[in-house]
Amino acid sequence: MSGTFRRLACTATVAAQAVLAPLPAAAAPEPEPSVSRMLTDLQQLYRQTEQATEAYNGTAEQLKQQRAEVARLDGELSRARLALKGSRTDAGRLARQQYQNSGDLGPYVRLLLARDPQHALDEGHVIGELARERARTVARLTSAEKRRDALARAARKALDTQLTLAGRQRKERDDVQRRLRDVERLLAGLTPDRLAAIARLEQQGVTAAQERLTTAGALPADRPASAGGDRAVHYAMEQLGKPYRWGAEGPASYDCSGLTSQAWSHAGTPIPRTSQEQWRRLKRVPLTDLRPGDLVVYFPEATHVAMYVGGGKVVQAPRPGEDVKVSPMASYPVLGAVRPDAAASGQAPVTEPR
Repeated sequence: MSGTFRRLACTATVAAQAVLAPLPAAAAPEPEPSVSRMLTDLQQLYRQTEQATEAYNGTAEQLKQQRAEVARLDGELSRARLALKGSRTDAGRLARQQYQNSGDLGPYVRLLLARDPQHALDEGHVIGELARERARTVARLTSAEKRRDALARAARKALDTQLTLAGRQRKERDDVQRRLRDVERLLAGLTPDRLAAIARLEQQGVTAAQERLTTAGALPADRPASAGGDRAVHYAMEQLGKPYRWGAEGPASYDCSGLTSQAWSHAGTPIPRTSQEQWRRLKRVPLTDLRPGDLVVYFPEATHVAMYVGGGKVVQAPRPGEDVKVSPMASYPVLGAVRPDAAASGQAPVTEPR
């Protein structure tokens, strides 16, 4: 029997067995996940979305700086090319003069044959100065060519970096959008009653966490804000009710670090754009020393940030689907706190290696 027929025979046998085999019993429906499990899944998705958002924000900031660097190098390269053109013009003029004077007697012979040796010496001095000018012109030409070549290499490298960052930003944008779709799918599968139960359970967790901070003595005593902190809080509170939108820096919508960075920028103290850079580069302060305007940073990866407003509360852009609002400080797991205007109060910001 050929191989083809053997395969057909085997296929027929398997098909017959499938027809004769008893049908399996209908699978029992899977039990509905508990409210606690649903809350955990939802919080995990929100956290992953915010991590992706902060990665996107960090790349966007690098890309903005890189574009400025490319523009700067392009400007310098244009000026270097103009300078090189001028140097080549001067060098060409001197070359033509040298060619036109190539039949002249040498300066030593002219001195011997001159009727007025002093005049010949003076003329020799002028000739020497012209020779030195020629040497300087050649040096300028050589230097301009080297600078042009170095700037061209730097501009090409900067543009390559910009293109790499732009590609990375597109991938991170797609990652954020994919995670947002995961959140939307999960929410779309929930009934209003389940959503309400999840919200109640989440609020209970926040209340318990806030009570633990109070019991541990970690909540700050009321302290006055600095002048800059007062302005930052005032700006942030004016944004109440505006929607969260990933990557947004206002004025119509914000993400978490977009709100805090814009508030301090309007207060006259520019700070890093992302929550991770705010945590890394700003002066850290104990929670018990917080004053209005200080920033509270959340999660071990420092992927969320809010602004302390006093009374154990923060103003924040919480997450997709919510608006800028005032919340208990323990709305998320607290990592620590930083003070943007620490340098103004005599304290130098600390920086740490990446």
